[in-house]
Amino acid sequence: MAIIEQQQPLELETGQPEVSRPMGGFTRPTKLTGWGSWFTTVDHKKIGIMYGIGAMFFFIVGGVEALLIRLQLATPNGTVLSADVYNQVFTMHGVTMVFFFVMPLAAAFINYMVPLQIGAADVAFPRMNAFSFWCWLAGAVFLNSSWFFGGGADGGWFAYAPNTSVVYSPGHGIDFFVLGLLLAGIASTVSALNLIVTIVNMRTEGMTLMRMPIFTWMSLITQFLLAFSLPVFTIALFLLMFDRLFGANFFNVDQGADPLLWQHLFWIFGHPEVYIIVLPSFGILSEVIPTFSRKPIFGYPFMVFSGVAIAFIGFGVWAHHMFSSGMGPVSVAAFAAATMFIAVPTGVKVLNWLATMWGGNLNFTVAMMFAIATVAMFTIGGLSGVSHSIAPSDTQQTDSYYIVGHFHYTIFGGGALGLFTGLYYWWPKVFGHALNERIGRVGFWFTFIGFNLTFIPMHIVGLQGMPRRYHIYDTGLGFNFWNLVSTVGAFTLAVGVGIFLINAVVSRRAWKAAGQPDVGPDPWDARSLEWMVQSPPPVHNFDEAPIVEGTDEFWHRKYTTDEDGTVRRIATGAEVAQPGNPPADLHLPSPSYFPLLLAIGLFLAAYGLIYTYWLCVVGALFVLAGMYGWVLEPSVNAEDTHGPGDHGGDSDDAVGQLAAAGEDA
Repeated sequence: MAIIEQQQPLELETGQPEVSRPMGGFTRPTKLTGWGSWFTTVDHKKIGIMYGIGAMFFFIVGGVEALLIRLQLATPNGTVLSADVYNQVFTMHGVTMVFFFVMPLAAAFINYMVPLQIGAADVAFPRMNAFSFWCWLAGAVFLNSSWFFGGGADGGWFAYAPNTSVVYSPGHGIDFFVLGLLLAGIASTVSALNLIVTIVNMRTEGMTLMRMPIFTWMSLITQFLLAFSLPVFTIALFLLMFDRLFGANFFNVDQGADPLLWQHLFWIFGHPEVYIIVLPSFGILSEVIPTFSRKPIFGYPFMVFSGVAIAFIGFGVWAHHMFSSGMGPVSVAAFAAATMFIAVPTGVKVLNWLATMWGGNLNFTVAMMFAIATVAMFTIGGLSGVSHSIAPSDTQQTDSYYIVGHFHYTIFGGGALGLFTGLYYWWPKVFGHALNERIGRVGFWFTFIGFNLTFIPMHIVGLQGMPRRYHIYDTGLGFNFWNLVSTVGAFTLAVGVGIFLINAVVSRRAWKAAGQPDVGPDPWDARSLEWMVQSPPPVHNFDEAPIVEGTDEFWHRKYTTDEDGTVRRIATGAEVAQPGNPPADLHLPSPSYFPLLLAIGLFLAAYGLIYTYWLCVVGALFVLAGMYGWVLEPSVNAEDTHGPGDHGGDSDDAVGQLAAAGEDA
């Protein structure tokens, strides 16, 4: 596996030994192979794969925490977890699933697919993209390492003040929570700005905004949501950090702080976060449903602008999480109306997906089954959510298991199931072979049935009065049966996830045993540009930058419509796809270990803030070294030539040149 220097043309065969050269006081390898290439890669495809692997690992971690919760609540007066450990487990479960599973798995698809869908060679800033991943991973490892340093955070994933003050949470769990999420927030903010620039500036010729695939549109909207909402949460985390580590009083009610300040700051981020999670899933559905319905998406402009409307209105509904906090009737009325109204653009999407399937030639692959399940489950979650716009009803349901059921139908049913749709759909594009459909169907039904068995009972016990966050309940309250059903459902769901993991291993072994047959560039007869390149995509993505003449460009290169309206195939996907031969004058950005070095520095500094300041000094030295090397890392010389579609070399240097991909995936 060859890593190609920016200043050198691509060579198909390299027999030179590994060498290095001086660079701003450092020496940098010009060739890295094996595992080393993953630590220094700036290729958006490999970074996407690493996001996916990391997200699935923490999905297992969060899933184990969920199973512990359900074991504790399976029977009355459970003894599996103590009250203190239970608080830590449900807090860490929520944080892990939201910030370290759903968000990064969506980021995996966005990083990998968006440059391909817009006909670009890479993201705008490849090294910033690598830094985003390593900084996210540093935050994930840092937060979960709290289990080994006295216990996890115990204030809920919402971390309401003053419960998170040193008085009420004297351990370091909340400190790990604050600093871990600050690292993850830095990663997401940097990534959001990078992807916005990529989509706005690096679309291929002819790809106007209204010709972009819906997944790219939803990804762009998601990045704007992150860019505008995450800074608010970052500020809140900084204020809490100063309260806990430096004796400030931002959330100390005894010193005159507003007890609702944290809630406002958190939910200004927390409700857009719902759409940060589900909009990428909506984009995936809008790719999968047309492909397996053999029809274009119904109402393309409405799908686009409904996504924009969801994002815009999503910033005006945060306080419906606070109806029981005593804000006053005017505020409650305003946010109740906004909560009702946001159901309209969401309903537009659901109706358009149904209209796309109506009259289509449906192909019920596993990806399509997950897509249909996602539409159904999110609709249920949305309907139960609209019921919370009615303030008296919300007041009764607040802090009950009804809320837990609704939340999971929205986030898992609308977000995670949609991401599983993407896993089955894009797996052959990423790895060169498809997942086993028969095993996948078994896994789907375990997942689907287990999901409903887990969360439907929560609505029932919630309406019966069972409060959330309680670690035990008495026998005579009537919660016994449905809690046991919910626990059985959770383990059924876990079996479904386990079957997916088994499918990934079995499918790859079968593919290798069969001699690694070529799955082809277009196994699903799909519609967008990522299927126009080989599977897996070549290092340079496109041999020549494609010219786009309309929506679903790749599909229109394979089919034509006669005067009588008959759709006729004129070519196969393999005939239309590019062969994967790089141009001779192609230039690719070099691998870089400076993004990793910078993330390590922040990681060490976070430990230093909790335990000893000398670690802050060490971390600062790593950060300075990473920044120094990064700034002085050379880019392609101005007089160098570039391959078709190349935008001028490495992009996150001082002159902001745009980049091509990193190394062979």
